[in-house]
Amino acid sequence: MTHVSGIGSWPGDSAREAIVTVRDLLTDVDGLGIPYLPELPSRGPGSDIIGRSAALLVDLPVGLEPSGWRLTDRPGRDLARAGSLWRQDLDELAEAYDGYAGPLKIQVAGPWTLAASIELPRGERVVSDEGARRDLVASLAEGVRRHVGEVQRLVPGAELTVQLDEPSVVAVLAGRLPTASGYGRVRAVDRAEVARGIREVREAYAGDVVLHTCDPTAPVEILAGTGASALALDLTDAGPQRWEAVAAALETGIRLWAGVVPTAPVTSPAGAVREATRRVADGFAAVGMPSARLAEVTVTPACGLPGLTPPQAVTVQRVAADAAREITEKEDG
Repeated sequence: MTHVSGIGSWPGDSAREAIVTVRDLLTDVDGLGIPYLPELPSRGPGSDIIGRSAALLVDLPVGLEPSGWRLTDRPGRDLARAGSLWRQDLDELAEAYDGYAGPLKIQVAGPWTLAASIELPRGERVVSDEGARRDLVASLAEGVRRHVGEVQRLVPGAELTVQLDEPSVVAVLAGRLPTASGYGRVRAVDRAEVARGIREVREAYAGDVVLHTCDPTAPVEILAGTGASALALDLTDAGPQRWEAVAAALETGIRLWAGVVPTAPVTSPAGAVREATRRVADGFAAVGMPSARLAEVTVTPACGLPGLTPPQAVTVQRVAADAAREITEKEDG
């Protein structure tokens, strides 16, 4: 069966409302849905992907500066706020999923997105310092291990999937990140080190790990070599060359989370479902992949949905679910 899920971020500032909404949307789709713990960046600092994930780091406290999150000597109120928001979310998750048994996804920023976004005490990015990069990867791996254990304790019947979000990985690989002065660029990190860092965090959890990036130019071959169980990619405008790279990754045994539903308000739900279904079916056909392998696909929006209103986000998520149903019907074609 083709499955359906979402990327993670959601509009609004009520954790309870968002968690229950996503739960109801994705546990009522004929067994195809993979519900997830939504992120609510509009709640402010500590709810953003960087502050939220930095709060999971072990023995690497952070604080919020005008320029963004920065490593500090000791935990402060910014880190305490991020931790408090996490506790609120996990309390609501435990209540909403009381007695639940089935798939459940949680999201964490990947090591290179954190390294690209968090600053060293002197103001440069963590990614600019080899030793700091190494420390952050190890700290995040331990933080993910502990976080997974806590979620599993709260929802013992959950079959957990961990999603590593890497929106900055292309900039890290290409050396596009500006230095603190703004006059230079941080040196590119070697692709082998990038893959190794993701793999180390991935290995903190022995279960299902999805590696996600919204960048349509992300190098699929590098991402596929990280040990991730699946790649979550924006494929809304993917051409034949992109699908060839996806097909090569699938041949190695990795699964595809296909971001084929645009993250924009939907004017015609039926038309949006047809278009999302066509993107996947045509992509598979263009590279000669058999329709039976559509069962390995999970349909998602192309990226997170915080820029929409809650009703608009619900509609986009429903389009993804309906597309998964239609693609499931094609699997035996």
